Amino acid sequence: MADSIRVTVWNEYRHEKRHPEIAAIYPDGLHNTIATHLRAEGFTVRTATLDEPEHGLTEAVLAETDVLIWWGHMAHDEVSDEIVARAKRRILEGGMGLIALHSAHFSKIFQTLMGSTCNLKWREIGEKERLWVIEPGHPIAQGLGEYIEIPHTEMYGERFDIPAPDTLVFISWFEGGDVFRSGCCYHRGRGKVFYFRPGHETYPIFHQPEVMRVISNAVRWAAPSGGPEVHFGHIKEPLEPVG
Repeated sequence: MADSIRVTVWNEYRHEKRHPEIAAIYPDGLHNTIATHLRAEGFTVRTATLDEPEHGLTEAVLAETDVLIWWGHMAHDEVSDEIVARAKRRILEGGMGLIALHSAHFSKIFQTLMGSTCNLKWREIGEKERLWVIEPGHPIAQGLGEYIEIPHTEMYGERFDIPAPDTLVFISWFEGGDVFRSGCCYHRGRGKVFYFRPGHETYPIFHQPEVMRVISNAVRWAAPSGGPEVHFGHIKEPLEPVG
């Protein structure tokens, strides 16, 4: 059930405080916009922001998080390496999944899980994006049409320096001619990671129902699946007699 999945929406919460035009779109912060939608879907949701003690991601909070949603842009370097290691450990152990949104491709947590620069091309002139569903049978695409059209956005373009996704759910085409791998699924350890490109702060993208449908679907996909515990190291006794 949705209400059994516990979600923490993390946001720098800097742009909304410094730029009135962004605050007009997300008056309570984009984290609260996302959280409000997810609560309406039946999830148990809390928020956390950069300037809280331990960035709001204490051991206790992470222990009660099934899916961590991450949005960051202007302050990636201010995120504590200790907190990143804490979140990464919980993901690898299968305690929670991660959804990285838009410019969180440069977040420390996403970069360390990918093992690459996660760099890309970008352009901000308000062009149209058409987000094509290329895996219509994937759970994250449930309830969508063939594509999602975003009227105005920041362009991200290839090459996107990431490992090849386990599953690529979405590819974006932009009005200026660029394309981008916009919905990327990964397994890391026992945890799941989803990167979703839309979400530039100067446009009302997190108010768009189709975008929020993707995030809701991704929460269900990324939540821990309850698979078997993994054991490593020396196994002294074999399961069957030997010799």
